[in-house]
Amino acid sequence: QLQFVESGGGSVQPGGSLRLSCVASGSDFGYQAIGWFRQAPGKEREGVSCFRSDASTNYLDSVKGRFTISRDTAKNTAYLQMNDLKPQDSGVYYCAIDRNFCYRATSMTPRGSSWGPGTQVTVSS
Repeated sequence: QLQFVESGGGSVQPGGSLRLSCVASGSDFGYQAIGWFRQAPGKEREGVSCFRSDASTNYLDSVKGRFTISRDTAKNTAYLQMNDLKPQDSGVYYCAIDRNFCYRATSMTPRGSSWGPGTQVTVSS
């Protein structure tokens, strides 16, 4: 069972960029479908982007062209490069295994019920 620790969040102005990292402890990182989720205040947690074991990816429509998900299997680390950030991108970002195998971003569902600490992203002028 993988566990994740997220980092890289911060406060930026609209149009700014951040690169989030998610380090996984445990085995089989390269064989899992892993996704980035986010939760804004007062809203449900939602899937943002994910990759499958073959490194193919999916994105929420609202972040396509602005966010790029990637991984380094040697480091057991997933990344989310976020460009042209908008206030609606604000929230706490988490990593988790997607039990729906990254079929599509809108169907991303975390496996298990425990989450890492998350990393806060605030986009505001």
